[in-house]
Amino acid sequence: MKKVNKLYYFFFCLVFLVSLPISHAKEIVEPDRQSVRQLGKTDFDRMADHEIRENIQSLKTLMVKLYKRNPSELKKSTSEDPEKMVNWVFNGNHNWNFEAINNAQGTDAIYLTFSEDYKGDKVLPFIVGIYTMLIKAHGGKKEFYLFDSVDPQMLYNASRNIETAVWKLSNAKDSSGKSFLLANEINEKESNLSFEREFGKIIGRTDFLAFTLSEKTERSITRIIQNVMTGLFIPI
Repeated sequence: MKKVNKLYYFFFCLVFLVSLPISHAKEIVEPDRQSVRQLGKTDFDRMADHEIRENIQSLKTLMVKLYKRNPSELKKSTSEDPEKMVNWVFNGNHNWNFEAINNAQGTDAIYLTFSEDYKGDKVLPFIVGIYTMLIKAHGGKKEFYLFDSVDPQMLYNASRNIETAVWKLSNAKDSSGKSFLLANEINEKESNLSFEREFGKIIGRTDFLAFTLSEKTERSITRIIQNVMTGLFIPI
C-alpha cells in the first residue's frame, strides 16, 4: 500500500513539474507594439516626432481660437462648433484636399486667406496652408525612423514662411481697410498676443529641429534675408 502511495505521489509531482512550462507559456505577453516601433528610432527621430506632434497641436489650438475670434468665417463652413470643425479638418477622411479652397495647399492656400476674390471661410486655407507646408518640409512624414531623411533647409524655409503668414495675419487689410482675419488684439483696455505666442512656439520648434539636423548631418543652412512686409513666401 505504501508503495502505491509513493507511486501516486511521484506521478503527481511529475505531472505538476511537466505542467509548469505550459502555465508559464500562457503568461507570455505579446511585445508592446509601441516599444517595438521605438527600436527603429534614434534620439533625433524621437525629437522630430515630438516637434511635429507639438506643432500640429498648436495649429489645432490656433484654428479653434481663430474661429472664436472670427465666427462669421466658421459659419461659411459649418453650423457646428469650432472644436468639431477642427476635429474634422485634422482627422477627417479628405487627405487634406478641400474642394472649398480648390484643393489648394501650402503657400497657395495661405494666399487665399488674403485674397479679396476668395469669399469663403478664410480660417480654413490659412491653417490648411501652414499644416501642409510643414508636412512637406518634413519630407511628407509625421513620424520618423532611422533611415528617414529631412532637409534642414526646407524646415528653415517653412519657419520663415510662417513668420510672413503671421505678419500678414496681423497687418494685411482689404480694400476697405479691414483685417482679413481678427487675431491679436491690442487696445487701451487690454493686450491679447496669444496668437503671436502660439505661432512663436511653432517657429521656435521648427527652427530648433532645422539647426539641430543641420549640425548632425553637416548640411549647412542658407540664411535667407527676407522682408516679411513684402508678403512673399519662399518656395518649399
